[in-house]
Amino acid sequence: MGFASTWPVRAGDVDPYHRLRFDATARYLQDIAWEEMQSGFFHRTDPAWIVRRTVIDVVRPVHWPDRVELRRWCSAMSTRWTNMRVRITSADGGLIETEGFWININEFTNMPTRISDEGLAELGRTTDEHRLRWRPWLTDPTPPESDVDLPFPVRATDIDQYNHVNNAAYWQALEQYLVDYPKLVAGPHRAVIEYIAPVLARQHISVRARYEPGDRTGHPALRLWFVVGGVTTTAVRIGPLPG
Repeated sequence: MGFASTWPVRAGDVDPYHRLRFDATARYLQDIAWEEMQSGFFHRTDPAWIVRRTVIDVVRPVHWPDRVELRRWCSAMSTRWTNMRVRITSADGGLIETEGFWININEFTNMPTRISDEGLAELGRTTDEHRLRWRPWLTDPTPPESDVDLPFPVRATDIDQYNHVNNAAYWQALEQYLVDYPKLVAGPHRAVIEYIAPVLARQHISVRARYEPGDRTGHPALRLWFVVGGVTTTAVRIGPLPG
């Protein structure tokens, strides 16, 4: 089912404990999407997509050195966007389940646009859900500005072809905070990121963070908000895997 590819986990993808990092996982999701587009007709009919939300469930972590298989398919869709699932498995038993809310855009206006008839037919092969709607998961208000806000420098290499900060770059900030909260990734865990507004090159980002020993679910959670000029552009939550 779906499109599959394999490659080795490389040394630049992991932390000092050989765990596959979140930013590397996000790049893997981009790479498998690109491979699938190039393998068929999507690069001609529907070449431009942006990610609105990514969910990464680390059931069993992937480590280096290992080899991963990625399998990608559509789990729900509408005429302008889709939920794309990617399952990442490794030879040594790693398992990461992911889902991304992808929006088809016009490459000249950067606005949502209808998926081609060919694209809709192909996506519909793996799902019966054709009335997908956007519903945000991360709705907690952004905390007020404080002295513990940290700058998040944007490098030239973080900018993508749309002149936006690439979605994988935001995960680097989460990895920075996880240095102080290693127990959050000691067992099965879920990380969710929602991109509320794009950040352009040369804009200045600050990160606000809140660690909750027990949130409304009764479990510990770390939340991050990326703020540009007083406007929240991205939100993140990581905690134990539900269930």
